[in-house]
Amino acid sequence: MPLKLFLKLYLRLIGLTTVVLLLCFSLFWGSNAVRLQAWHEQYPAPLMRWLASIPEPLVQYPWLAELSDVRRLAPVDLVAGPVTRERLDYGQVVADATSLGWRVMVVDSQGRVLEANFRDTYKQVAEAIAYVSLFHLNETLPDERDTLMAQLSEALGVVLTPLIRGSVPDTSVLEQVTQRHVALYRGDEADTTKVLIRLQDGTLLGMTPPSAFNPWHWSVILLLAVVAASVLAAALYLLLRGVDHNLRAVESVAVRIARGEMGARVEAGDSTLVSRLAGAFNGMAEQIQRLVGVQREMIHAVSHELRTPVARIRFGVQMLEGSNSPEALQKQLDGIDGDIQELDELIDEILTYARLEQGGPVFSLVEASVTDIVRQVVGEQQLVRPDTVIEADISDDCERWAMSDVEPRYLHRAVQNLVGNAARYASTRVRVRCQLDEDNCRVDVEDDGSGIPEEDWEKVFTAFARLDDSRTRTSGGYGLGLSIVRRILYWHGGQAFVSRSEDLGGARFSLVWPRKAPLEGAL
Repeated sequence: MPLKLFLKLYLRLIGLTTVVLLLCFSLFWGSNAVRLQAWHEQYPAPLMRWLASIPEPLVQYPWLAELSDVRRLAPVDLVAGPVTRERLDYGQVVADATSLGWRVMVVDSQGRVLEANFRDTYKQVAEAIAYVSLFHLNETLPDERDTLMAQLSEALGVVLTPLIRGSVPDTSVLEQVTQRHVALYRGDEADTTKVLIRLQDGTLLGMTPPSAFNPWHWSVILLLAVVAASVLAAALYLLLRGVDHNLRAVESVAVRIARGEMGARVEAGDSTLVSRLAGAFNGMAEQIQRLVGVQREMIHAVSHELRTPVARIRFGVQMLEGSNSPEALQKQLDGIDGDIQELDELIDEILTYARLEQGGPVFSLVEASVTDIVRQVVGEQQLVRPDTVIEADISDDCERWAMSDVEPRYLHRAVQNLVGNAARYASTRVRVRCQLDEDNCRVDVEDDGSGIPEEDWEKVFTAFARLDDSRTRTSGGYGLGLSIVRRILYWHGGQAFVSRSEDLGGARFSLVWPRKAPLEGAL
């Protein structure tokens, strides 16, 4: 994976994680702020409504002023905002956060505001409910306590039950309840509080208030999980939508190519996740288009090249029927044999060119001497063409760097094609010069012929290209030799090109390739 793409995805992941964390923190803080406000109004609401229903609660429960700082105020003396006043007018229990805790207010039956201030709302409300229950139960006969406990439980929002034998709290709680008649202690569950009440006759009662405020309530956790999952799903959707769009673009181009639109290409920028796929696909499409073009050109050219020798063979066979003398018969047989040899050479050239064009042979590069290959080709071609002077120009410095990573058989074929082609069009002389150094190898094949016009320098490497109509059985050539040379050099990581020879005045064909193969291995 490219480092740029990795860093981009990594930064996006960090950004997405930061967004999810900030969003979850904001929701957690905001939802708990609302939940805490609602809890401070709902939890003490039964107690406040109970007190508001009594004409003189401070007279009936004198300990309220000390326990919860309960006061009765006239509406004009209430310091509150318009929203708080409006809610009180509707009979709601309202809680406001103060610097010392929470202030809980409700309007009583006489239209006055009953106000209570709590530092620890959960503990103080539970104690107040316990003392209210204790007051009324002490004034009730034992036979009527069960009914009264049920009424108090429903009115005050708690659960009052006789203490079950065997569930007596520890000694410290019993000592506290003996002194104060009310004792708070931790229940079996971590988030619950129990209250022990001792009546005047020694009866012990248990009271279970509602649960304390829990900021990690299951509803909050569910909300955070849903929001985080939604954000991640949205991010994943956006990411996959872009990937799907790019893949659909590749699919569309593939369908167009299958329909014959060989020029169709995928447009993908550097920022897309499938840009490498698009680049590889476009390269594949270009290769397919080139191979299809080469195939069409070869079919056309081969059909043209085969037509002449086949026609000559047919003509020769027909002439055999009318040949009476052995000399005429031998002449026709020699002509047919030459035509068959020409067909064999043409087929060999076509197969070699096809192998090189369709991905190339499996080159196993080995270390071999370039100068030895050049000397071998020069010696072979000199024997074939004794009328032309073919010489090798190899200096002593070249021998130092003569060993190169090459495929000897194909390099021999490339040099042989150039030397044979140069000897065919040279007047009297062909020179093969080696220029080797630590990094590169270069072989120049020059002749003293008429040369090649500059506008045709690139054309000569095209398969079946003809610069004139001089190609006959005697002159040889099918227009594939230079194409084969260029492909051989391509698979060696080099290139072949043509120019004008400054010394001999004819054409100069040059082969250039790196002396050592890349570390990735064979081409």
